Amino acid sequence: MKKLHILDSTLRDGAQSEGISFSVSDKLHIIQALDDIGVSYIEAGNPGSNPKDIEFFNRAAEIPLKNAKLCAFGSTRRKNLKVEDDDNVLSLLKANTGTIVIFGKSWDLHIREILKTTNENNLELVFDTVEFFKKQGKELIFDAEHFFDGYKSNAACAIEVLKAADKAGADSLCLCDTNGGCSPDEIFRITQEMVQLFPGRQIGIHCHNDTGCAVANSMLAVTAGATQVQGTFIGIGERCGNADLSVIIPNLQLKQGYPCINSDLANLSEAVYAISEISNMPVPGNKPYVGLSAFAHKGGMHIDGVSKCAHSFEHVNPEAVGNKRRFLMSEVSGRTTVLAKLGGIAPDLTKDSPETAAIVQRLKEMEHEGYQFESADASFELMVLNVLGRYQPHFKLIMYKTSGEYPSPNGEMSAYAMLTIEVDGKTETAASLGNGPVNALDLALRKALIVFFPEVGKVHLTDYKVRVLTAEQASAAKVRVLIESTDGETTWTTVGVSSDIIQASWLALVDSIEYILK
Repeated sequence: MKKLHILDSTLRDGAQSEGISFSVSDKLHIIQALDDIGVSYIEAGNPGSNPKDIEFFNRAAEIPLKNAKLCAFGSTRRKNLKVEDDDNVLSLLKANTGTIVIFGKSWDLHIREILKTTNENNLELVFDTVEFFKKQGKELIFDAEHFFDGYKSNAACAIEVLKAADKAGADSLCLCDTNGGCSPDEIFRITQEMVQLFPGRQIGIHCHNDTGCAVANSMLAVTAGATQVQGTFIGIGERCGNADLSVIIPNLQLKQGYPCINSDLANLSEAVYAISEISNMPVPGNKPYVGLSAFAHKGGMHIDGVSKCAHSFEHVNPEAVGNKRRFLMSEVSGRTTVLAKLGGIAPDLTKDSPETAAIVQRLKEMEHEGYQFESADASFELMVLNVLGRYQPHFKLIMYKTSGEYPSPNGEMSAYAMLTIEVDGKTETAASLGNGPVNALDLALRKALIVFFPEVGKVHLTDYKVRVLTAEQASAAKVRVLIESTDGETTWTTVGVSSDIIQASWLALVDSIEYILK
């Protein structure tokens, strides 16, 4: 089976995504994550575009990479300059990478309207630039920008561009669906023709996701004979994004048997979440393979099936991609569903245990009140332990009081909270200012608890969500609050429900602290 070469463009094309701004430090961490997962190439930016990329390439040269080749990216020479006099071209040499990626125009519309030149002159730009870098001893990947649109507009012109790059010595010819508007059948047909036209030459594929087909297009290009796949590791990129390598790689490697990366795919989820965290782009719960919901089961029939035969409702083993199976609790849950979830909490229970029936009953009662546990595993575990009599609260609330003031005399600190708690017969009172009453209450609670439980100092909230449950009651509506917390090592979610948003938040806060103290 042919080996595929993966070129990741997260640091170049991905950096063009709305809301993304990588620091030099961010980029250095990402290339380490990409190298660890084992991609072949990391397209790391254009050193001629800004000082940040120049600094990055200087620092990246000091990092030993065990799998990937770092690539500098740039365009063909400008039409009015000799290649050796073009500063943008020369800046690519200063990046000191063994591999250079050059893009050139292959759509006659762009040649005519964007470059304002002739097809013949464009061929000279491509040939001169590729030849220049090959004479410098560089591995050269040529990206034929807008190739598919160019082929459909003027096939002869687009092919001549590839021939010019090939004649100049390009090591790889990459076909780019830059506008992301091609259908899978077009990608397959045209890629197959180019593979046949350039036998022995590595053909690459670079797809954008403007029709939602970037992953399918990339996979069909491989079926057509392409051996290099370009994309970004979490699908970020210009407009609707690029082909998502975190989906393409397991599809090709697990489903079609093509070796893609020099690493165990069991590291896939870890790499995705590391890059996502650095990019400040949350991983969608329903992202294939690595999303939190990718192997989450809620329906009773599904959970029963998975419990008896995992692959009856899972197309791959979640551990194969570094993910894990989750059973979701809801009002439709039966004893089999709850029992599957209880495996890690109370493994001694059976389907016929009276305790299991009591847990199912309590679950239904609480969800009728507005609780939802499918996204609040920590609160579910505390509820189970409470029903089983295996949970003793670590502290007791005596009272709390909150107040707010607008406009705030202290900038963002617009609220005040005071509370008194009791721990083993001892009371502690604390007060705090906060950015709103919930934040003030959270800070006051931690201030009081840290006297008894120093480990609480490591805990902080990472997300806070409010859902209105009874909108018809307007401002008196019942609300559900979900709070995500972390201690720097693990993350957990808790839930609280009340017609008073402060009370709902307090219930979720209490569960958050009790969960880490249990």
